[in-house]
Amino acid sequence: MHKQQNILIIGAGLCGSLLALRLGQRGYNVTVYEMRPDLRKTDISAGRSINLAFSDRGNKAMKLVGIEDKVKSLCIPMNGRMLHDREGNTFLSNYSGRDHEYINSISRGELNGLLLTEAEKHDNVTIHFNKKCKSVDFEKTTALFQDYNTKDEFIEDADTIIATDGAGSALRKSYYLGKKFLFSFSQDYLTHGYKELSILPSETGDYKTYKNALHIWPRGDFMVIALPNLDGSFTVTLFLSYDEGEYNFNNLTTPKRVTEFFQKEFPDALELMPNLVDDFFENPTAPLGTVKCSPWHYKGNTLLMGDSAHAIVPFYGQGMNASFEDVVEFDAVLDKHEGDWETIFSEYEKTRKKDTDAIADLAIDNFHEMKDHVGQALFQEKRKIEMALEKEFPDAYASKYSLVTFNEHIGYREAMLRGRAQDKAILNMLADGIISTATPIKTILDKVKSETEAILEDDRIAGLH
Repeated sequence: MHKQQNILIIGAGLCGSLLALRLGQRGYNVTVYEMRPDLRKTDISAGRSINLAFSDRGNKAMKLVGIEDKVKSLCIPMNGRMLHDREGNTFLSNYSGRDHEYINSISRGELNGLLLTEAEKHDNVTIHFNKKCKSVDFEKTTALFQDYNTKDEFIEDADTIIATDGAGSALRKSYYLGKKFLFSFSQDYLTHGYKELSILPSETGDYKTYKNALHIWPRGDFMVIALPNLDGSFTVTLFLSYDEGEYNFNNLTTPKRVTEFFQKEFPDALELMPNLVDDFFENPTAPLGTVKCSPWHYKGNTLLMGDSAHAIVPFYGQGMNASFEDVVEFDAVLDKHEGDWETIFSEYEKTRKKDTDAIADLAIDNFHEMKDHVGQALFQEKRKIEMALEKEFPDAYASKYSLVTFNEHIGYREAMLRGRAQDKAILNMLADGIISTATPIKTILDKVKSETEAILEDDRIAGLH
């Protein structure tokens, strides 16, 4: 009987389209409303991150819905970070000591389009575009929409409403303004913003720099990164303070100053970007924020999922992967409690929130790591040791990055706690001269393991777990 239930999904981005596909596969009547036009018919990418890092947690969801091979054809493997210094020297730092572990660059638009097309193959799934959600009555389980073209407003009702409408969620706003229950909400912005730029393909359509890496130009307080696209281009992102430092978004106001900034800080990138000035002044500067809130649900009526519940900054490459993993976790809870929405929603939040809080914190950590630490000698020594450990003892050691990115069977929180303890252990022992890259690798493994366990035990005693 419950399969006849009508589910309304607000937002047809990556999380919403995957959720619609999965619930459609499960036999629910699903209606999706999206405020933007259909991205398969119009180009709406400008200024939004057009390629993303896709890894094992995200792929777990693709396996669940049976489209792993279709998604693979959209991926470009990235085996590590290619670091660029001011002199133009490069250094490839692999993500893992295990050859089969790498992340992928994938087009947001292509992936979103594929998920929409797969969802629409189900007769019980309907997707409407150009319909903006204005508010949600979470007590009556209804949502108010406005048609972008006609400006007409209309109300939709459903048995349950799931909002996957991103960091600016209309449902979350309704929870906050409704004052019907205790709702906690925080939105923290970094002092930095970001701007999309590009490295275009060469005249012969080839990549102008090494294809299979995530390129980083770390400069202490700011950085540039670049990810490859299938057409031979790279999407480049500048992360920079709004108002601090010699160069910042507020004072990069002329073509001359922008060019001078890149000549000084990123000369090898500038050589690849004759289109820099055009990109810089055409594309918007956008803020970087973390959203945390609770509860995610109201009774069995409404639920927040994906960025609407837990938007994070992009520095672990886990935003999309975390939202996809949301659907996997939600699906597992559905298996246990199908038909009882209130139990489903509360159980899902109970199991999931600790992990999404952890990846939000890890993403902030990685921001500092990428713009600054990756260029430091001690950090590079630590990475060399970790690569050697993973290569020599693939089943006995995984770095924090590997735990988060490639160990999809453990939650983000467990990965964070163990990973941070390992980092502390290695850095402390390097600083104290207890280990070095010359120490026998088996000795390092034994010391790192025992020191990590001691740190974890101290944290447990201190109540930090």
